[in-house]
Amino acid sequence: MSTTSDTMDTAAANEAVIRAVEKGKAASATLAALPHEQRNRALRNAAEHLAARESAIIEANEGDLAQAEKQVKEGTLNHSLLHRLKLNSSKLRDVIVGITQVTEQQDPLSRVTLSRELDEGLALYRVSCPIGLIAVIFESRPDALPQITSLCLKSGNGVILKGGSEARLTNRVLFDCFRAGMHKAGLPTDAIALVETREAIKVLLDADQLIDLVVPRGSNQLVSYIQANTRIPVLGHAEGICHMYVDRKADIVMAVKITIDAKTQYPAACNSVETLLLHEGVALPFMQALAAELQSTNQAIRLLCDKRTMALIPEGFPLILEPAKEEDWSTEYGEETLSVKTVDTLSDAIVHINKYGSHHTEAIITSDRGAFDTFFAQVNSAGVFWNASTRFADGFRYGFGAEVGISTGKLHPRGPVGLEGLVTYKYKVVGKGHIVADYVGDEARKFTHVDIEDHSAQ
Repeated sequence: MSTTSDTMDTAAANEAVIRAVEKGKAASATLAALPHEQRNRALRNAAEHLAARESAIIEANEGDLAQAEKQVKEGTLNHSLLHRLKLNSSKLRDVIVGITQVTEQQDPLSRVTLSRELDEGLALYRVSCPIGLIAVIFESRPDALPQITSLCLKSGNGVILKGGSEARLTNRVLFDCFRAGMHKAGLPTDAIALVETREAIKVLLDADQLIDLVVPRGSNQLVSYIQANTRIPVLGHAEGICHMYVDRKADIVMAVKITIDAKTQYPAACNSVETLLLHEGVALPFMQALAAELQSTNQAIRLLCDKRTMALIPEGFPLILEPAKEEDWSTEYGEETLSVKTVDTLSDAIVHINKYGSHHTEAIITSDRGAFDTFFAQVNSAGVFWNASTRFADGFRYGFGAEVGISTGKLHPRGPVGLEGLVTYKYKVVGKGHIVADYVGDEARKFTHVDIEDHSAQ
């Protein structure tokens, strides 16, 4: 039962969140009008601060990890979050490289994507602009903070960051680096804010008059909760149930190599493969080759197999095999567990993927271009790969520099969301005293509607 003091403390904390949102909204308008080079300068400054404060960042992360390990032992924190929490020197270097890549990209603002003469002296332009103020609610991964912040600043958006309590110490140091970089470049520092209390989530989700977009990054439970409890548009994905289909014309050695990478390189990632579909013509030789490779590299994957696959496997087979249940086909494990099913045809694989998948990323291993073309056309996912690991589904690996999140919806943006996913557009009409009345009635002027080469939108 809450005490009066607790209630007052919560109310004060919530009021502080609202003030941060209001300041962020005002600052985002200022940020949107600043020159591209000034926004880039803030990012370069932030990267320099991150490099200079590496030891402080690692020390803070070690503090978060120590606390998280206690929570895992107590059963109050999921073990997969612990994997995502670690930020070592290598990851920090990748973060800094990603920020540099973001600065090297073209300015996403003020791009003219349509220039049209409506009549003599009357022109229409479609011009890219920021979305406004974005709230990003994320769990565990502290490297998400610099990725998200750099993309938002580059695209002229303000951002309210709500990180998980398990990464509180690390997030604070990372956030300070960006505020310092912004201040040095003359950007309004209120354009970014870090909020920490659990109660802040509800405050943010209720602020539909101030926040223009919510991006959740975390568990299925987190994303589903956010989608169900706000009127603000939500960009994100609830699950990463990715599939690998080994076709009848697959190179078995290649298929084994890609499958192991997609499952074991980083099992906790949302682009890690969760279900393996095997054409019946290659199921047994594939499993034999998989067993041999795992044994030679001293690795283990727990395989949950359908009855048909289990029947193919001879007694004494050197893999961890268990019967699959219906719910396994729609489970994101986040660990070295893989569902396996044998199918008759490519069509059967596609039907399974579209039924059980989360529309994140799917891959086919085959030497048959026609099979891939069919797979690409019919699989309803944001990423459809040919002879490549699903782990490539990532903004950094796509050359976006970073990603604010992954969207599995069908509307723009889709897949890893970089700069292009953080801008919208305005229509600009430039006239010389034109009025609509002149275009109405028996003597109405006619529109010319001619696309023009002038992309200056002046």
